[in-house]
Amino acid sequence: MMGTMGKHIFIKIGKIPLLLLFLYMFICSLDILSSAFQLAGGRVAGDIFKDNAVFSNPVAGLVVGILVTVLVQSSSTSTSIVVSLVSSGLLDVESAIPIIMGSNIGTSVTNTIVALMQAGEREEFKRAFAGATVHDCFNWLSVLVLLPLEAVTGVMRLASEAVVESFNIVSGEDGPELLKVITEPLTKSIIQLDKNVIIGIATGQEVLRNKSLIKVWCQKRITFQENISFVLSENSTVPTTSLYMNAEKCTHLFVETGLSDLAVGLILLSSSLLVLCTCLLLLVKLLNSLLQGQVAKAIQKIINTDFPFPFGWLSGYLAILVGAGMTFVVQSSSVFTSAITPLIGIGVISIERAYPLTLGSNIGTTTTAILAALASPGDKLAAAFQVALCHFIFNILGILLWYPVPLTRLPIRMARYLGEQDGKISVVCCAIPDSVLPPSAIHCLCPLHGWMASSGGYLCTMCCCPPLHCCCE
Repeated sequence: MMGTMGKHIFIKIGKIPLLLLFLYMFICSLDILSSAFQLAGGRVAGDIFKDNAVFSNPVAGLVVGILVTVLVQSSSTSTSIVVSLVSSGLLDVESAIPIIMGSNIGTSVTNTIVALMQAGEREEFKRAFAGATVHDCFNWLSVLVLLPLEAVTGVMRLASEAVVESFNIVSGEDGPELLKVITEPLTKSIIQLDKNVIIGIATGQEVLRNKSLIKVWCQKRITFQENISFVLSENSTVPTTSLYMNAEKCTHLFVETGLSDLAVGLILLSSSLLVLCTCLLLLVKLLNSLLQGQVAKAIQKIINTDFPFPFGWLSGYLAILVGAGMTFVVQSSSVFTSAITPLIGIGVISIERAYPLTLGSNIGTTTTAILAALASPGDKLAAAFQVALCHFIFNILGILLWYPVPLTRLPIRMARYLGEQDGKISVVCCAIPDSVLPPSAIHCLCPLHGWMASSGGYLCTMCCCPPLHCCCE
């Protein structure tokens, strides 16, 4: 009995390094996915920002923010473009605020994609999809209230302007890159991008239009050599300074391959999605095997239980702080919300607890943006800081609208309803002659936990990929 127990514990402990490995690969694949989207759609994103006249309409600015962030899969990239446009005078802060709101919505697409990977189990998918879309619901509800309010009163612009004017802000060092220290050795060995190309296209620098986003030269060292005498005449010499620039070629996989940005982007897109889906499925399987029985119940109780009366209301605010802190550590709201989505799916984290964690994630990603803004050059500092502050104020106002009073927590009810609807199996009976479409072709369309049977010369399948489900009764 004791030997069996020890073996069981040893197997459980042995799974933890595998869990960390899959989590590491999952996070790296999200980074590569973002690079792939930038390669495939970065130039389009830059071109969208070129038409500055469109941004006088707040709704158009909102749509552009959503579209560009979905294209590049990075709110920090779209925010960087906005900062460059504002600091160069091509865009004012008033027009930039709707774009920032749109980027908040666009960045919540990634965890929705992650939730779809749990479509094989109906109950898990319902919970995971609800947990993923609570972020979208919060962002959309906040925009529906705050966009008209900003258009009429300019509250965020005026508040951020007052903060910028009241502080003597000086340029500082870059913010800490905590998680990137671990992930960059792998991701940089695969691909490195020059994001200044997208920003340059957006700001109208035509010379960058034909330049590749893929970095070829990575490190540049400038060397000064002084006190070299240059003879002017027989009796006089002048000290001179020589300057040498040494550049090192990048060593990632796609240096000078001859492939176009679009081709490299599509290669990375397909491979990163494959790795992401594989790691996610393995993560869910491992988590399910680790978090069983009393262990799962204990973790659920710790995470989801509120503080004793009368301090129960503090539990949610503590979760907001945890979400903000964890997002600050991983430097990405997409990574944090995508990482907790499988935990929501398997029931470890309830949607009531996931909601404040997501709100904290929104705050955490804006503090990262503020630190990045403070590292901007002197001529761009004020504009960068004001835009980052607008992003921060937007999320704070959203939390004040949709969290303190339990009755106003509409995003939870909306997300749960969406999860219930998407979890319903839409049944379609398929009768396809075997000679027309072989079973292998059907299985390729529905790879997640599907089953097939052939009867009477006809092929019947059940596909667990919503919204299409096939069955053979």
